Amino acid sequence: MVIAGLERCSFVDWPGRIAAVVFTPGCNFACDYCHNRALLEVQPNAPGLSPEAFLAWLTSRQGLLDGVVFSGGEPTLQPDLADMIDAVRDLGFMVKLDTNGARPHTLRALLSSGCLDFVAMDVKAPCNRYDEVCGRSVIQRDIDASIEAIMSSGTAYEFRTTVLPAFDVEDIVSMAARIRGARRYVLQQYRPPKGSAAASTADLRAARRPHDGATLAAMAQAAAAYVTRCEVRGAPIENVLAENAI
Repeated sequence: MVIAGLERCSFVDWPGRIAAVVFTPGCNFACDYCHNRALLEVQPNAPGLSPEAFLAWLTSRQGLLDGVVFSGGEPTLQPDLADMIDAVRDLGFMVKLDTNGARPHTLRALLSSGCLDFVAMDVKAPCNRYDEVCGRSVIQRDIDASIEAIMSSGTAYEFRTTVLPAFDVEDIVSMAARIRGARRYVLQQYRPPKGSAAASTADLRAARRPHDGATLAAMAQAAAAYVTRCEVRGAPIENVLAENAI
């Protein structure tokens, strides 16, 4: 397994847990607002942290960390992801997976094995804007299959959307309806990327201002008609929460 980066202690990547974050290289999407775009260029033979060195370090963190988050890039592209997850669990750590949901067969296998304690899946855009946002042709039935696999698995989860400046309430409602009945939906504040990537897509360019906290709160309230809990993360108004009994 290729490890392109490691955050040794995070309080924000797994709600309620203290975790290390493993970043894997490569992604099947090319979202222009991604803050980890450099991971797209990392080659399999590039120097980085070896799995052996990572596991040795992780052993020294027993009792100090709750778990490990596998993020990216897109972790499900790693052919030996399941083996690494098993090794992490053998050391007594919980495991969270961040995914874009484009590889439902891999995701379903991981969920079925019971090796995941939490899954966070990004819902990138309304169906008709997925290709625009992701910079790739995305198979929508794969996204739906991943949503279904997560919601039926019994594993703790959340769905997340970065609220791009180009999104409006109707876009958010469309995405919430797609995950109808989900236990948690998180709307994340957009942060403009740095560097040349900021102007790569005209409709999404970083020069547009992020939505303010009040607008995000209104979006969360609208989305709450479809999910049990919708919250805003990273906005000027923190801990905005909307709930609706399904």
